[in-house]
Amino acid sequence: MTRKKYIYLIASVLLLAIIAYFFFGKNNKGEQITATVKKGNFPIEVTTTGELIAKSADKINGPQALGQLFRIWNVKIQDIIADGTVVDSGQYVAQLDLSETTNKIKDEELNQEKLETSLTKTRLDTSLELRALRDDLINLKYSLEEKKITLDQSKYEPPATIRQVEMELEKSQRTLEQAEKNYKLRYQKAVANMQEVMTSYNQGQRKLEQMHDVLKQMTIHAPKSGMVIYKRNYDGSKMGVNAMMNTWENIVAELPDLSEMISKTYINEIDISKVKVGQKVQIGIDAFPEKKFSGTVTAVANIGEQVQNAKVYEVKIVVNEFDSILRPAMTTKNKILTNIVENVVFIPIEAIFNNDSVTFVYKKEGNSAAKKQVIVGQSNENEIIIKAGLQKDDIVLLVPPEKSDKLAIDMLPKETIAKYNEKPAPVTPRKQSAKDSGKALNSPPVILK
Repeated sequence: MTRKKYIYLIASVLLLAIIAYFFFGKNNKGEQITATVKKGNFPIEVTTTGELIAKSADKINGPQALGQLFRIWNVKIQDIIADGTVVDSGQYVAQLDLSETTNKIKDEELNQEKLETSLTKTRLDTSLELRALRDDLINLKYSLEEKKITLDQSKYEPPATIRQVEMELEKSQRTLEQAEKNYKLRYQKAVANMQEVMTSYNQGQRKLEQMHDVLKQMTIHAPKSGMVIYKRNYDGSKMGVNAMMNTWENIVAELPDLSEMISKTYINEIDISKVKVGQKVQIGIDAFPEKKFSGTVTAVANIGEQVQNAKVYEVKIVVNEFDSILRPAMTTKNKILTNIVENVVFIPIEAIFNNDSVTFVYKKEGNSAAKKQVIVGQSNENEIIIKAGLQKDDIVLLVPPEKSDKLAIDMLPKETIAKYNEKPAPVTPRKQSAKDSGKALNSPPVILK
């Protein structure tokens, strides 16, 4: 009897286990994920990823005279403080490479020494030359005096002798006058030579002083208080340590005005026609998912750019609110409201399936589900408009039911299809196969991004 009791007990446990397996397993397997058909205003949005930039920024410039004075058109940033550092006015920001400027200054100092030597030589030569001319003038004056005395002493001499002495006196007079004129000309020439050499020397001296001033400016300091943000090149890279500063632009870094921020984004050429200036935008910050901001489209580029084999257009969105957490280079998620379709029926995109050219849903009918053909319209990131085939408060499945491949599609009347002239859906529906009837794509590729 005891043995029979054990056998009955074991058999009962096995029976209960089998019943529980079939009962609960079947329920779990048949568990359905559903959504209710809604009716109302349907927002059409273009969703993009953007980057925060300041609407305006003060530039932190390098020395202004590098190109003009040194003929240096690119200079390396040898050191710079970390991107995003908050600085006070006059605080150290960066150090530019001094090697090329130092060599230029040494060359200029050598040239200035040559100019100084030339100035000294010219001054000495001029002094010696003019001194010799002045001595000649003095000697000519003495000679003229002698001729006058000789003429006075020859008044009792024969007329021919007197005439000869007079001629010598006139000749001495002309020689003195010519020497005086020559001295004036030589003096003016000497003054001009000295001025030319002195001008070159002074110019070199001023240039050398300016070069030393520029050398001091190679250590960059903040013109005002703010947050230092690295300047971006045309390819999007940041100008940090070892980057080359172009002396035409002459910008080392920027001090953005954080009170007004812009989200700069790019829209593909398919969606750009939907985006207009003045449209409203919902802005999210990846770093702070709980924060939401409103924005407005302020600029849409007319000319596209080629980025990774795709044509995109730059769009700027101004952030309406101010928040101290907003910083340049933060990633944003922008939902641009391009249109609102009023009073329409819509469901989640995940509820849409297709078989060849027929788009359908699984509509719940009591404890079972039916394949219903639908005609779809526009979509947004999560939902899609149903033009025909469903009504408000209908329930649809988001996951195909068991043996869904054996269900026949309940087709819409031909006149209904003709009425809407069904075109390819703006969403790529999920195609169901007999092999994988219970699986559906998680992320339809139509999401506007």
